[in-house]
Amino acid sequence: MRDFHGVRLASPLMLGTAQYPSPAVMEEAFRASGASVATVSLRREGGQGQAFWDIIRGLGLHVLPNTAGCHSAREAITTAQMARELFGTNWIKLEVIGDADTLQPDPFGLLEATEALAADGFEVFPFTTEDQVLAKRLLEAGAQVLMPWGAPIGSGLGLNNRYGLRTLRAAFPDVPMVIDAGLGLPSHAADALEMGFDAVLLNTAVAQAGDPVAMARAFALAVEAGALARQADPMAPRDMAQPSTPVIGKAWL
Repeated sequence: MRDFHGVRLASPLMLGTAQYPSPAVMEEAFRASGASVATVSLRREGGQGQAFWDIIRGLGLHVLPNTAGCHSAREAITTAQMARELFGTNWIKLEVIGDADTLQPDPFGLLEATEALAADGFEVFPFTTEDQVLAKRLLEAGAQVLMPWGAPIGSGLGLNNRYGLRTLRAAFPDVPMVIDAGLGLPSHAADALEMGFDAVLLNTAVAQAGDPVAMARAFALAVEAGALARQADPMAPRDMAQPSTPVIGKAWL
């Protein structure tokens, strides 16, 4: 796993804090997940108050505030500045939404906000698509991490554009990348890590599961398996069958 702004994470799982049935269930799910990062929306924290913030701090995780719900660069920049004051970190997951139906990022607003926030000392985690041109521009604007989506937020569809994600990963081999959004099953998370991504970020798949704690544990096992598989240098797919048992020494009748 590559470092994130000089930080080596203990787990490649990042988990959101919204939509859980209760704060107690959220806390138990986080502990079961082994996640190393908790993403927190300024709007979410404001609605829960001190008790919610005490739970997050008690988990002992890295906090990644986000600009969820922002639809312009100006709104995202202001939200990020408020989040830095509240959470005491330069980390910011930058969301600038361009379409209300698909929740697809606005590439123009995202680039504008990334440049402004990076210049202001933020360590920006931009939520983007698998577009290589946009990725290059974001890195030039000061981002050191990329967070391409797997599928639209909350859809649970997994890795929609495997070709695009593979080529993005190959195009920037030294850039830390997190698959963010659209993961619905533990197998999706394992798939992303096997593909070479450094971490995954998800929320709905755990928070809205019938048993969030059990699902959190399932994702913990999946990211461990995916990371180990990547390190083990998996075999490449073949177009033809190849026998696993040697034919040398076989009796010919």
